[in-house]
Amino acid sequence: MIVLFVTRFYGAGPSTLPALPDTITLPQGTDAQAVTFGGDWIAVVSDDNRILIFDRASGALRQTVAID
Repeated sequence: MIVLFVTRFYGAGPSTLPALPDTITLPQGTDAQAVTFGGDWIAVVSDDNRILIFDRASGALRQTVAID
């Protein structure tokens, strides 16, 4: 079982990180609590109970969703 595990993941190569914009600017006074990646977007969960959706290519803010 260990041999299978090692050989299976050893040959997979380095993990590929998603392409990111040079910068993402959060609204003033906001800190990020979590980040996740979608197809062409990046979601940042902020400390003020919002989800901020940014364009992955440009880093521009697309949408803000309030968390109740």
